[in-house]
Amino acid sequence: MTDATRPHCLVIGVGAGTGLAVVKRFVDGGYQVSMIARHGERLQSFAEEVPHTHAYQADIDDQPGFRTVLQQITTDHGVPKVVIYNAALATFKSYNELDTADLERNFRVNASGLLIAAQQLAPHMVEAGGGALVVTGNTGSLRGVPSFIGFSPTKAAQRILAESLARELGPQGVHVAYVVIDAMIDMPMVRKWQPDAPDDYFAKPDDIAAEIYHTAHQPRSAQSFLVQIRPFGETW
Repeated sequence: MTDATRPHCLVIGVGAGTGLAVVKRFVDGGYQVSMIARHGERLQSFAEEVPHTHAYQADIDDQPGFRTVLQQITTDHGVPKVVIYNAALATFKSYNELDTADLERNFRVNASGLLIAAQQLAPHMVEAGGGALVVTGNTGSLRGVPSFIGFSPTKAAQRILAESLARELGPQGVHVAYVVIDAMIDMPMVRKWQPDAPDDYFAKPDDIAAEIYHTAHQPRSAQSFLVQIRPFGETW
């Protein structure tokens, strides 16, 4: 149910790590939050766990379906004041093992999906008086390494797309920012991959969410586009 007393935030790409932490931070900040994810059952469990949230299942690779869900969210809860684009797909293989179909699928989710979200939502945000669009990025958006060849090119395209949006939408009142998360995120499956890593090697989802919330609410006189965050133990 819509709570008209709370501004509307939309988080696209909600999993058990950064996405859910961002949802909780915006709820704590007084927002009602619409959530989009591919896995409907898990998303519904999040909605039952966190008050003031609304669950919408969507596969961003299904572009017409994704547009329809975005339209439905706006109809149900109004134009979002803040949009967080956290959706991502990745394939980690050598160049001679990578199927181009996987690269193209990842591009559709990581880059084309962001464009669709902007096309569907940004004009209404401008008309409503402005807001913020924050995109979560990865170190792969800044450099390429062999095993990331199915991921980094799509995230680099996403970063440039976000910059293009920032330059066009900023003067119209919509602050677009790109947050590079240069980190291994502290989640159980990641800990299993690196069981001997020290605690300060991992970025905490709640801390990432706090920085995303801060970026979305920067004053107009001091706004960032490219924000890079990493834990104390990360080499760079």
